[in-house]
Amino acid sequence: MGVIRGEICHEFPVEAPASVVWESYRGLELSRLVNELMPHLVGTVEVVEGDGSAGTIVKLVFPPGTPGIGYLKEVFRIMDDEKRVKESDTLEGGFLHLGFDHYTIRVEVIDNNTLPNHCIIRSTIKYELENDSKAHLLSQLSIQPLITIAHVVGDYIVNNHNK
Repeated sequence: MGVIRGEICHEFPVEAPASVVWESYRGLELSRLVNELMPHLVGTVEVVEGDGSAGTIVKLVFPPGTPGIGYLKEVFRIMDDEKRVKESDTLEGGFLHLGFDHYTIRVEVIDNNTLPNHCIIRSTIKYELENDSKAHLLSQLSIQPLITIAHVVGDYIVNNHNK
């Protein structure tokens, strides 16, 4: 019985500088934007502990009708303003409740070197199943919620950045 590890990645272009987009992803700002702009799509975020730096724990309550346990708790493991990287590990609920042994979300806001004042939001899911008998769970993985967040936040920034 082998371990299954993998990742799913998506890159979303945004017509705004990376520094501006990062301000919307760093710390607890993304939680505020999720609550304000997309509670019906993604859910609502509650701060359990912390100030948005590494070690902060948040609880995401999924919208009604979402399959599964209905929530997840995650801890921010990396919050790097210089590299514009945010990484969080699920502590309970979410995909762990479904049977995954490890589930990490990593978001990087990267300068687009070919287009000035443009950037890329790279969203990555890293997962682990400690037993290949759980391989059937892989069909439940989806990066779509992170794509939705990147799209909504990107549009919000483009529509509000120069105002």
